[in-house]
Amino acid sequence: MFKTLKGLFFDTRLRRRKAFLRSLPLFADLRERELARLAQGLHARVYQPGETIFLEGDIGRALFILESGKVKLSRLNASASPQTIYTVSPGEFFGEMALLEQLPRTASAAAVEKSQLYLLYRSQLEALLSRHPRIGATVMAHFARLLSSRLRAAIGRGGEARGLPPVP
Repeated sequence: MFKTLKGLFFDTRLRRRKAFLRSLPLFADLRERELARLAQGLHARVYQPGETIFLEGDIGRALFILESGKVKLSRLNASASPQTIYTVSPGEFFGEMALLEQLPRTASAAAVEKSQLYLLYRSQLEALLSRHPRIGATVMAHFARLLSSRLRAAIGRGGEARGLPPVP
């Protein structure tokens, strides 16, 4: 009986997670089975108001997808004071550069209010690329388009890459 209850709970949670992911442009091109595999590989985490998600300078290891709540991205300015650069809303993601390279984060992230996030670790994406190449290729193609549009926007503003906004 315990297994049956556990299975029902897991299925409900998986269905909810899949429905949320399906609503995101990042995963819109995935097939149902691929979406299920991806959903199973995500780590769910709730952050409380004011809780730090990561700090500027931390090595990036995961992409964060905000299901509910709000997250503030900030950077230290010239006087070493945090300056808000973007507020992430539900359905948006951040920290995607960690999936491409393991370099220090260029901003800090903190929950503004109670926030439900899904984390896609770089190691999980690499496993998906290995076992299910279409999933990884679909996600990486979306990131390539996103980075290309950010680069074009930066060039249009004078070409300084450091001025790129953390557009989700």
